[in-house]
Amino acid sequence: MKILYGIQGTGHGHVSRAKELLPQLAKYVSVDVLLSGGNSAMGIEDFVAYIKHGVSLSYDDEGGISFIDTLLKLRPISFIKDVNRISLQHYDLVVSDYEPISAWAAKLKNIPCIALSHQASFLSPNTPRPKQQSRIAEVILQHFAPADRAIGFHFQQYDRFIEPPIIRSPIRKLKATNEDHITVYLSAYHHGALKKFLGPITEVDWHIFSPYCRTPVQHDHIRVYPVSNEPFLDSLASCQGVICNAGFETCAEAMYLGKKLLTIPILRQYEQECNAAALKQMGISVVNNLEENCDNIRYWLEEQKITEIKKIADPHEVVRNILEIGINERKAQVQSTESSDRRVSLDP
Repeated sequence: MKILYGIQGTGHGHVSRAKELLPQLAKYVSVDVLLSGGNSAMGIEDFVAYIKHGVSLSYDDEGGISFIDTLLKLRPISFIKDVNRISLQHYDLVVSDYEPISAWAAKLKNIPCIALSHQASFLSPNTPRPKQQSRIAEVILQHFAPADRAIGFHFQQYDRFIEPPIIRSPIRKLKATNEDHITVYLSAYHHGALKKFLGPITEVDWHIFSPYCRTPVQHDHIRVYPVSNEPFLDSLASCQGVICNAGFETCAEAMYLGKKLLTIPILRQYEQECNAAALKQMGISVVNNLEENCDNIRYWLEEQKITEIKKIADPHEVVRNILEIGINERKAQVQSTESSDRRVSLDP
């Protein structure tokens, strides 16, 4: 069996999940990777066969999606060309981690496709949603990367096809401690704004990880770091708690390590609003923005109880599930083709 594995490069979660699954898949089948979106191959260079522009979200520095920048970066003609140019004749199965080029190519060329992503969990009506649902966002979640079958991931197993989170191996290897700092990863905010909001709260130290920072700086009880793997892991392992957006992977990792968690969903990002609804059900603190929330943050520091994730997905079992679904889908396709050929041969 030969598989094309499509990865949405916007955000680190899709790539992190692929880094756990690709080595396991490669033990049993031949795998090529199509990466699209805003990030580089990030450690999966041995597998990458195609890199495409794809579709990426852009953010402003106040915690929300910038629709203007997102629209300006869209290349619809290039997207359509990429879908049509990808040759799938040598692939038996497409696996799409919310990657639209590989998914739409599979749909148009009648190749079995498995959706393998956190977003796939929203194919179930049982998955939590905010009180005010967005019809447009729901349509996008359903059709952005279409597939024949789905394996979703979420904080809890809301449906039969939904698995608990895959926790990347560097997180699983950490030894969690409890020191006097809070780890802050709010990628949609500029660290200057974060320093302004968090500065008055002097009860703890703050470790802010910012994509806008180039070199580490410290001012009193606030340290600002560039976004990099080892410093972030060290801070995460030893912190009292985590403040982050309502992205799936970072929230899951914080709960796995037994850290108290406060989340701020990215403005106008429907998936994060859905995650926030799920987190609220689990007892996690959710605030809409940092402005005028000093009292809420102080209360969270003093009173918030820890919610832990007890169950995580086994990459070996996920791979076994992928292969089983792929074999069954391929058999069904062959049988359908043979049945169609027999009907044609019987026609006068």
